[in-house]
Amino acid sequence: MTALGSDIRQLRLPLRQEASQRAADFVVSESNAAATSVLATWPEMAGSVLSIFGPPGSGKSHLAAAWVERTGAVALHGAEAALVDPLELEGQIVLLDRAQDADDESLFHLINLTQSGGGALLLVSRDPPAAWACDLPDLRSRLNAIRTVGIEAPDDVVLGAMLKRAFATRNITPGDEVIDYLARRIDRSADAVERIVDQLDAYHRPVTRVLARQVLGDSDEMSDG
Repeated sequence: MTALGSDIRQLRLPLRQEASQRAADFVVSESNAAATSVLATWPEMAGSVLSIFGPPGSGKSHLAAAWVERTGAVALHGAEAALVDPLELEGQIVLLDRAQDADDESLFHLINLTQSGGGALLLVSRDPPAAWACDLPDLRSRLNAIRTVGIEAPDDVVLGAMLKRAFATRNITPGDEVIDYLARRIDRSADAVERIVDQLDAYHRPVTRVLARQVLGDSDEMSDG
């Protein structure tokens, strides 16, 4: 195998390991149901290009990792696209996460080779391709034509599942009322989940609604007991 082939395997390996941890606990809700449904069967035909986009912490990379696990796709991240000879990817199924970080030329070649070589390309980003800045007119037209599916910020169902997983990694099992309380009050992102769980864990006390209210500085329900 060529050195370049080895490079491609090394680039895929981290995400494939991560996918095996993520796929089983991915929670489907109204916020991600459309993207989940599409990726369950995509790509249905060779030469397909699809964009999944959504705000930070919405679960799009998590969903893409599960898709990589199912399809065996080559996984690239942003600027990594410039490190691989696009011809080595011809005819393969490819994920490009953080796709907006890829340079115009690499992205242009990836799209062209996917469509002409019988592969498939999944682009994951915060914004839809039509909103990306680019300097190549030919790339602009291709980006505008890509099929897109959006993921919304996590709803209460997804955020609650994220909170439970974060607590579980610290061997904490708060009651459902605590999870519901936090899900209604923190920012809807993975970063916000990790921050609040770290703050609560630092107290080394049972995580109750009273403690959650104290940490959040929420005085609206002080009379609730």
